Amino acid sequence: MIHKLLESYREGGFFMHIILGCSLIGAAIIFERIKVLSAASNIKKDELLNHINSYILQGNLEKAVAVTAQIKNPLTNIVRAGLMAVANSGGPEEVQTAMDAVALREVPKLERRIGLLSMLSNVATLVGLLGTVVGMIGAFGAVANVSPSEKATILANSISEAMNCTAFGLLVAIPLLFAFGFLMSKAQEITDDIHEASVATLNFILANKDRLR
Repeated sequence: MIHKLLESYREGGFFMHIILGCSLIGAAIIFERIKVLSAASNIKKDELLNHINSYILQGNLEKAVAVTAQIKNPLTNIVRAGLMAVANSGGPEEVQTAMDAVALREVPKLERRIGLLSMLSNVATLVGLLGTVVGMIGAFGAVANVSPSEKATILANSISEAMNCTAFGLLVAIPLLFAFGFLMSKAQEITDDIHEASVATLNFILANKDRLR
């Protein structure tokens, strides 16, 4: 089985290397994004926010900031920015601006490079088709000067080899496209969760701002 796959890869020609490159780059992006998104979602949000809110109600700003500093996460970074703005005697607008500024920096990190998976999927498909077209052009050119009895056999074998590019391109493109959809959905889910939690925390901070003085 492996020998047959290697033989098909060899027969596909130069374009197979480009498709393989797309698959390797895509796999690296998928692995890196899964790691980032898992770290961003691997947090007990409600428990963390309740812990922070309890310190806010106690008026203990220092401990509330310390809790957010213990966990490196987009949500905790946003909340910490709001708490630091309160510590610097900022008003409601300053607190919201501080949190919004960090959110604008942190949230896009979740979707970074995911869009490349869609591009790589398209490139793999198109390169596969290009390889097949080039291979078929070569196949028809190869049978131009052979005897009629050999044309059918040579043409069939050449087209079969040329189709390897399309098959390999689709084999790479489909998983990449699936990964793109999954990761985008996961990133959007985490982003919505962060926005919801940060707005709730912002309102809680502003409602209890006098306790933090």
